[in-house]
Amino acid sequence: MVTEMNIHSLPDSDQRLEAIFQAFGDLLFILDEDGSILDYRSGDVAHLYLAPSQFLGRKIQEIYPYKVGRKYSNALFDIHSINKMVLIEYSLPMGFGEGWYESRLIPLANRQIIACVRDITKYKQSEIRSERQLQKLAALRAIDLAITTDSDLGTTLTAILNHVRAQLNIDAASILLLNKNNQLLEHSAGVGFYTTALKHTSLPIGEGYAGMAVLERRIIHISDLHFNQLGFLRSPHFGAEDFIDYYAVPLSSKGISLGVMEIFHRSHLSGDGEWLSFLETLAGQAAIAIDSAMLFKELQQSNNELMLAYDKTIEGWSRALDLRDRETENHTLRVTEMSMKLARNMGIPEAEMIHIQRGGVLHDIGKVAIPDNILFKHGPLTEEEWKVMRLHPLFAVKLLESISYLAPAMHIPRSHHEKWNGTGYPDGLSGENIPLAARIFSIADVYDALTSDRPYRSAWSKTDTLEYISNQSGIHFDPGIVPEFISMVAD
Repeated sequence: MVTEMNIHSLPDSDQRLEAIFQAFGDLLFILDEDGSILDYRSGDVAHLYLAPSQFLGRKIQEIYPYKVGRKYSNALFDIHSINKMVLIEYSLPMGFGEGWYESRLIPLANRQIIACVRDITKYKQSEIRSERQLQKLAALRAIDLAITTDSDLGTTLTAILNHVRAQLNIDAASILLLNKNNQLLEHSAGVGFYTTALKHTSLPIGEGYAGMAVLERRIIHISDLHFNQLGFLRSPHFGAEDFIDYYAVPLSSKGISLGVMEIFHRSHLSGDGEWLSFLETLAGQAAIAIDSAMLFKELQQSNNELMLAYDKTIEGWSRALDLRDRETENHTLRVTEMSMKLARNMGIPEAEMIHIQRGGVLHDIGKVAIPDNILFKHGPLTEEEWKVMRLHPLFAVKLLESISYLAPAMHIPRSHHEKWNGTGYPDGLSGENIPLAARIFSIADVYDALTSDRPYRSAWSKTDTLEYISNQSGIHFDPGIVPEFISMVAD
């Protein structure tokens, strides 16, 4: 090979070694056993931390800054202990910026040591950039999870601001949201502040730096707040924070202004293009979180309004039935409230209460299909008339089965006339095959019916009614529920 022939054609080994160092640019120190620098070789003197006149004859652990010197001291100790190569890595402030170096300390037979130092700045910078990118991706992933898993906007925005603070290496950050009703920017979340100076912010669009950022739809940067505090006249205590550098980043989604993210730092920021780009990315994530929360809130409000409308419709149907059958007026309201109280006493989850309420309100809705001559007959019903009357639970099912949101409430309208011993209707269910809500409701239904006046009989006393219900335990009613009901009514 030409290179090999050229090297071997050099007159002596010192020249060959010098040629190798010129080619690769590594730095070589010859050290005594205590670390004293006996000699050096370098292909590029720019790698020398000090001029040769300042380090020849001195100990290597003393010429470097303290942290680097400690690494060399530890390495010298280790190399005497294990008599093997020791590798260390460190950074130094150089004229071009931060330099990174890898030093291999190799023991020699004469107790001297070779320290071979290689410049790894490019590789380290690439590694640091990769780590930063991974950290940024991890932060964005964490923000995405916060947006999708937490419905509380304040919690989500605080999580985002914590990532903003960590990734951008700034002291404090806040988010002001635009109130659609009064068009004011109001404080929503903040991290890193010493005081509550900005917590009660209520700022018109166009006023202050934050208001200007929203109005002009651009980032506002103030590099020295000591001379530009006019934008924070909204807070007389702002000076106590001692901020110097400031950014206001408008937040928008689909062309609609949502608010502004404010960045604060207590010294000058050296934000490069990459830093600014990531700031805008994080602001975009905050805008997504705000937009998602607003959509969720609006959807939730729409659902609540829809549910309220549904429940009002249900109440209207029940009221229509009460108006048709004056004898049972307000019976539905009383028995529904009693059933819900009994269910709570039994520990039924609160989420189930709405279904018990709706089922109770609609329990006799099927009677709208019963002919008047049967429904309002003053005397006892014939067997044929009873057959028609016993169809009202099935009529209720036919009326309501197409309304999907009422499906969980259908147990009461269908099964509140079932009996524990299986002699009830319309399905002849028995025991625990009868839905629990229907078993609860049936006791309250019978109690209210017996304690109310009817044209064909006077109301029973509370004592007689409870005695009847007790006697029907295990026959008509669930024996596990009867004591709970009697205790509730007695109280």
